[in-house]
Amino acid sequence: MLFGAATPLSKPLLGELSSLQLAGFLYLGAAIGVLPLLYHERQFKLPTHMDRRTLLRLAGAILFGGILGPVLLLSGLRLVDAASVSLWLNLELVFTVLLGALIFRDHLGKRGWLGAGLTLFASLMLSYQSGAAGWLAIALVALACLCWGLDNHLTALIDGITPALSTFWKGLIAGLTSLTLGLLTAPLQAGGTTLLQALVIGVFSYGASLVLYISAAQRLGATRSQLVFASAPLYGLFLAVFFLGEAFTFQLALAGILAFSGVLFLSREEHEHAHLHEPLYHEHWHAHGDDHHDHTHPQEVAAGIMHLHNHPHQHPPIQHRHPHWPDIHHRHESQEQNRA
Repeated sequence: MLFGAATPLSKPLLGELSSLQLAGFLYLGAAIGVLPLLYHERQFKLPTHMDRRTLLRLAGAILFGGILGPVLLLSGLRLVDAASVSLWLNLELVFTVLLGALIFRDHLGKRGWLGAGLTLFASLMLSYQSGAAGWLAIALVALACLCWGLDNHLTALIDGITPALSTFWKGLIAGLTSLTLGLLTAPLQAGGTTLLQALVIGVFSYGASLVLYISAAQRLGATRSQLVFASAPLYGLFLAVFFLGEAFTFQLALAGILAFSGVLFLSREEHEHAHLHEPLYHEHWHAHGDDHHDHTHPQEVAAGIMHLHNHPHQHPPIQHRHPHWPDIHHRHESQEQNRA
């Protein structure tokens, strides 16, 4: 909902800011917005203090999702109208699902694929417009969506830093990059009020939204999280109806029903089989009381703390069977896939 609100809220700002300049201020707003969380966590890390795996995943997410994706999209928008390009933005969902199935071991069952189909069809209904885009523009937008698909999976696998810290570095680096490119291509003509509005939108629609998305993706996997996240345009359209006075159409109502039906099918998907966990050392938010987090802390033993907390910890090897999502502890093949 927060990310979907960004479109109707940001639309008036494009009269004074270029697309790159606005993207820069939105990302910088995201970095500013998570500063209170970083202060509360007291676990700030410079990139030089991160382990190699975390640093590579974070760098990949920033490069593909925060820099290359927006630049490729804007390059495509220069060649054709936005209405034509909007149809191809649904390829982000397609690439996220395909990359999850083919590379990142984020597989869907029958209900999951049905949910994916309903969500994609709802997105196509919302974005379809008449008009043909050039092949070069289509290629650029498709590459942008591929970059965002990679970004989704890399972000979901970052387990060496908290979602807030991941959002901070992504917002800061991507924001500075986009803003620099924006200032090089066009002069800054916006007033202080417009810039403040852009930063505030970035705090909530990018900062808070991204922290929530990363937290979900670590528990659900990038594919399922992106399928739910694909409902963002629906929230944006509903907000546009109520706050901008745009028409509420039958197409919007039907797309909403299809999208939320897809999420319902996805939530009812069941996945259970015997699986082996290899030894693993990582850092992420967790609570005690499950089979994966039974370690103790000297300062917590007496109090018996069970709340959500974050610190580096070691997982011993374990073999068991239980229903699970493809979270950061369950990126493995099913028994059927192993036999195949």
